[in-house]
Amino acid sequence: MSEILQADYGVRQLHGRFMDAVWRQDAASFADCFAKDGEWKIAGMHVRGRSEIGEACGKLLGRCEKIQLITQPAVIEFADGAGQGRIHMIEFAKMFDGSSAMTFGVYHDRYVEEDGRWRYAWRQWSFKYRGPPDLSAAFVDTPDYGPFPGMPGPDEPTFVRKG
Repeated sequence: MSEILQADYGVRQLHGRFMDAVWRQDAASFADCFAKDGEWKIAGMHVRGRSEIGEACGKLLGRCEKIQLITQPAVIEFADGAGQGRIHMIEFAKMFDGSSAMTFGVYHDRYVEEDGRWRYAWRQWSFKYRGPPDLSAAFVDTPDYGPFPGMPGPDEPTFVRKG
């Protein structure tokens, strides 16, 4: 049980480091949340390795003046030295042009312990909503993978907001 509690703590710290890197717009710290050969799938992109992840993160964050992430408690399970999880997230973004948006979605994750820290081995964003905070925009009809541990397949695409 002690190993599971340590792994759970490590993954929750990983989520915290991820959110902190986004708030500080620190692409290097963001990329360090991923395993050396980690994968990040978001907005129609599939990037691999810390260098490529850091570049993609820098481009996405570069559009925003500030981003605040709010997460729900994660559902996590561990087996054979690895883990997987699902975490619901709300994002508030203020753009450089003065506009703002709220985004809802779900991250589906696979975790691995590397160099003494838990990191994302694979992370896929399932986009559900982007629009005004009053929820007046349409929700996106994206797949529901069923109850946890249901996850997208390795070749499942991510979805891009239209309009």
